[in-house]
Amino acid sequence: MSVPEASVVAMLTTVEVQSLRMRALLLTGGSPGTVGEIVTHLGAMQAQDLASGLWSLGIRLGLADAPGSGGGPVTQARVEEALENREALRTWPMRGTVHLVPARDAAWMLDLMGAKPLRDAARRRAFLGIDEDTVTRANAALEEALAGGGRLTRAQCLAAIEAAGVETPGQVGYHLLWYASQVGLTCIAPNVGKEQTFALLREWAPDQRELSREEAPAEIALRYVRSHGPVTVADLARWTGLGIRDCRAGVAGAGDTIEEVATEAGTLLASADAAAAARAGVDPVEGWLAPPGFDEYMLGYGDRSAFLADGHLDAVVPGSNGVFRATLVRDGRVAGTWKRTLKAKRCVVEAAPLTRLTSRERAAAEEAFAPYAEFVGLPVEVAWG
Repeated sequence: MSVPEASVVAMLTTVEVQSLRMRALLLTGGSPGTVGEIVTHLGAMQAQDLASGLWSLGIRLGLADAPGSGGGPVTQARVEEALENREALRTWPMRGTVHLVPARDAAWMLDLMGAKPLRDAARRRAFLGIDEDTVTRANAALEEALAGGGRLTRAQCLAAIEAAGVETPGQVGYHLLWYASQVGLTCIAPNVGKEQTFALLREWAPDQRELSREEAPAEIALRYVRSHGPVTVADLARWTGLGIRDCRAGVAGAGDTIEEVATEAGTLLASADAAAAARAGVDPVEGWLAPPGFDEYMLGYGDRSAFLADGHLDAVVPGSNGVFRATLVRDGRVAGTWKRTLKAKRCVVEAAPLTRLTSRERAAAEEAFAPYAEFVGLPVEVAWG
């Protein structure tokens, strides 16, 4: 990629890269003020765990809401209402994993990044003993059951498939429901109570954007770099599940909206706006935050050294089992982990610092849970481990 001389930024330190990433991730305030705007900015947000996905939105809404803005309390109900209003939806756009995506962008994102998961699905179907006729009949049953704007729970969807003569033992049912969404037939609609529901994508979000084969890689490259940068092409490939060649083509297609910046870690990619901000000087990030475990803050990168000290990864992902604990973040870096227990009249948070904290530092850290208390509608009691 050719970069004009005027766009070259002086070498950024690791702290400056960290600060730019925190701003890109909308974790420093001044972010877009609606669920739809936040998800559009981030491109896609990990949401395999629904509670984590809701708080990923809630924490950013809270940082976006300036005093007197009229946005109202940032509660889980407010986020759920936005999803009911179809500002965003959940589906499997990349890597075969559930993400929140802008409702209008679901189809082209599935089309762009779904090829590899679908290739892998053929091997999975062979292992489960599912043939193409089974998939076809299951999809037809779902389409018929959901037609007309219907929304069915997971159990009801499986019942509709079974009524069509398709058995759904064990992981077979999950695979059939996943496949229907992966090919763009269905999407995950908001829960009814605690039950997951599905709807037809074309009916739940009928106004789908159409992007060409050249436009789509450029759009996803820009969104990722804008919302996570500075990053590498390898980071983009890991996040999207696309090949390096396709990612490079996407970056090239984004034109001058993406620039190269020199850093202590080598040359990285940043949005033109972030590069301009870097030229003006990058202030360090300060303060405490308590993002959920499955947040783009942790999952958006392969190399997490800008956020996480050597030796601390196992505390965040014990045993490298893929289950990320919620993090307690101080000045942009992970300072501890936490987990919640919701009780009838309070929320108990067990916090585990990764380094020794003074009583004053612990008091400051506990303030980071005040927005979460508002979000869940319960007072938060912090117990230190």
